[in-house]
Parts: sequence; C-alpha cells; structure tokens
Amino acid sequence: MRWPDNLLNYFKNFRVYRTTMDLGDIVEIMIIALLLYYILKWVKSTKAWALLKGMIVIFVFILVAYLFRMSTILWIVQNVLGFAVTAVIVVLQPELRRALEELGKRNILKSVLDFDAPKPGEGAINEKTISEITRACMEMGKVRTGALIVIEGKESLKDYERTGIAVDGLLTSQLLINIFEHNTPLHDGAVIVRGNRIVSATCYLPLSDNLSLGKELGTRHRAGVGISEATDSVTVIVSEETGRVSVAYEGKLHGNMNAESLRNFMNDRLIPGIQESAQKLKWKKRSRTKA
Repeated sequence: MRWPDNLLNYFKNFRVYRTTMDLGDIVEIMIIALLLYYILKWVKSTKAWALLKGMIVIFVFILVAYLFRMSTILWIVQNVLGFAVTAVIVVLQPELRRALEELGKRNILKSVLDFDAPKPGEGAINEKTISEITRACMEMGKVRTGALIVIEGKESLKDYERTGIAVDGLLTSQLLINIFEHNTPLHDGAVIVRGNRIVSATCYLPLSDNLSLGKELGTRHRAGVGISEATDSVTVIVSEETGRVSVAYEGKLHGNMNAESLRNFMNDRLIPGIQESAQKLKWKKRSRTKA
C-alpha cells in the first residue's frame, strides 16, 4: 500500500480519546501556537519564505499527481523525500544557525511580553519619506556625491543590514546627505531604509554579474542591480562621476531620473494602492474619451 493511502487511513481511523480538556492541555496549545507564530515570523524574515512558497507549489503538484493516480511521480516523491529534507536543512544552514544564536542571546520572557510602543517611523514607507529621499538624491546629484540607498520591500534585508553599522534614525534629506558626505565614516557602502527609518549604513551588497550592463557602470551601480536581483527592494543610485540618478528594480536599471520621475517610480512600487488607483484613473479617462 502506497504512503498516501496510509495517510488517508490514518485520518479515517483517527479518534479523540479524551473529550475533556484540563489546564495542561490549554497550556500545551498556547505553547504550540506561540512556537508556530515565532517560526512563521522567523521564516518570513529570511530566505526561507521564498523556499516555503516553492515547497507549497511542489505539494500542490504532488496532490494533483495523487488525485490523477500518477504512480511514477508518486514513486519518485516517495524515494526522494528523505533526501529533500536533508537538502532543505543544508540550504537553510546559515539561517538556522543565526536563529539559534539569536535565541541564545534573547531574553525570552521580554520578547514574549514586550508591549512597548513602536518607534516613530516604523511601518510602511509614506510619501513624505519618499519626498525626503528624492530631495536628498537631487541635492547630492548636483554636487556629484555618490550614494546608494536600498529601500526594503516585502522581503527582509536583515542579512544585508548586519553587514553595516546600525543607525536607526528617522529618515530626513539632511541625514542622508550627511551620511554620504565625502570623508565621513559612513559614506562608503549602502544605506538600508525600512519603513520611514534608516536602519543601517555602510552595508555590503551582492554585485550583479549581468553581462548586459554597460562597461561604464561602476561598482555602485552593479551593487544596486545585484540587490534588486536578489530581493524586491527599490535601490536609488547617485553617480559620483556624472551626478545622474538611477533606480534599480527587479534586476533592471532605470537611468536619468529627474525629481518627478524618481518620486513617481518609488510611489508606484513602495506605497500600496497608489499603482491600482492610477490604473483605475487611466481606465476612467479612457472610458470617458470613448463615450
């Protein structure tokens, strides 16, 4: 009998032997729920989140194979399952090690019962912050001050944040300009923005190996494209040689940005709802012109 049939028979013959719950059962349920919450929270902040979504797709494919009695595929899955678990552990080894290290350093009771109010600027990025970034980039472009600003999207940038120096300051144009000023301790490397705060500076980013990028582009532009290939972040680059402002997103480099185009680009991709409302407005205008 194949393993899916065993699984179905298990659930068919499953019985709840105790009909009453005591205090121990309630505590056990709370502990399991808390563990699941922190595991899912950890998974979402690491590369494991993309891996989990891929595993869900594979599970759906296996379910379809079972429903249509694809015996060869089920046989392959049954024999590969043991190796797959080992492969997942190997792939996630850095994240698992980091999670265990943080667990050892963290005060468990404080993290569970932490009801402190969030810091100002935490949460989704707003239009004011985008305007501050635009103003800073235009000012730095005028005096040819190089800059590399990575704005976090839905995927976490904590792995890259750890490579730099913690700043944790409310984002303003003056703060950005001061960070990238020549001969200052934080000017080299990338700044990472989460929500409306600068969380880290002098961060190292992966360089893109895209051969289609022009030879005239330097390390700053290749790092901006590299991080956009690895995550869903929006990266703003100010060239030190020309003063031109570019944006890297989804592995593509958009150059020669002015203040308006830069602001609109970030608004459309970082603020939920703006792009949909703009599309609806376009459709309304088209329908009116046709009528």
